[in-house]
Amino acid sequence: MSITIYDVAREANVSMATVSRVVNGNPNVKPTTRKKVLATIEQLGYRPNAVARGLASKKTTTVGAIIPDISSIFFSELARGIEDIATMYKYNMILSNSDQNKNKEIQLINTMLEKQVDGILFMGSNITEEHIQQFSSSTVPVVLAATYDETDSIPSVNIDYEAAAYEATMYLINHQNSQPALISSEDDIKANELKYKGYIRALRDSSIEVNESFIIKGESSYDAGVSGVNELLSLNKKPTSVFVVSDEMALGVIHGAQDNGYTVPDDLEICGFNNTRISTMVRPTLTTVVQPMYDLGAVAMRLLTKYMNKEEVDETKVILPHRIIERNSTIQK
Repeated sequence: MSITIYDVAREANVSMATVSRVVNGNPNVKPTTRKKVLATIEQLGYRPNAVARGLASKKTTTVGAIIPDISSIFFSELARGIEDIATMYKYNMILSNSDQNKNKEIQLINTMLEKQVDGILFMGSNITEEHIQQFSSSTVPVVLAATYDETDSIPSVNIDYEAAAYEATMYLINHQNSQPALISSEDDIKANELKYKGYIRALRDSSIEVNESFIIKGESSYDAGVSGVNELLSLNKKPTSVFVVSDEMALGVIHGAQDNGYTVPDDLEICGFNNTRISTMVRPTLTTVVQPMYDLGAVAMRLLTKYMNKEEVDETKVILPHRIIERNSTIQK
């Protein structure tokens, strides 16, 4: 039979209220009594019922995190940032994969609410009106991490994707004085739209006429990077540099170029985006935009704790800094 709070109280010869105060860290318990109760808890192997405590306090000290793909290097680092801060503030985390499927995302939001989580962290692709409706009607706070909401109605933590893409494109233009190619994702993700806008703005500010054949869209994958660079290198007029919207795709671009007999960076300079661990594993190492994935998760979780604990929130839309880190896939100047 499971040990109950009544068993602990009886064995320690104290009231159930005293046991409850000890379990919940209430300071209004004599040190000798606390020591006796804790010894009895250890002796009996008592484990507090989190569900019952949640019903009593109307809090479960649990947050729900909805992530497109935990196997992704990008999202795994985000999840680590979330978990570390959740642990610091004594919250447990329920983690679910949505596979970037809108119907599954909506279902998971409802599932989290049914589990009576105290808050939800959401990472997804496109924030639709249906998402906004679900978030707005939520009984608990919701924070977006590395997810762009153009309505600005949901608290969020991101970087400035357009500015980051603009700087990466200008970096390549200043190296080659010509139009860099763009390999992007055809996934309808708002962040990729902003990266495209930054890329086009950099070309216009440099008075470079846009060559549409230099703009390739594919799946957000390594294989798409390989096929994208193959398409670019089959052109009569070939680009001398490529801006790629993710490091995984950029890895495919490097290998695809090398398989075609091209040398990186002498024949083709390549700049990625995110600064995931693979950017230092590939040869040559990858120049990339640093998006602080761990910090995005950590700051988003801290923002959520403020809402859950009714702390004052000064900034609902947090923009973290980005930068370009130069490595060997571009020529150092």
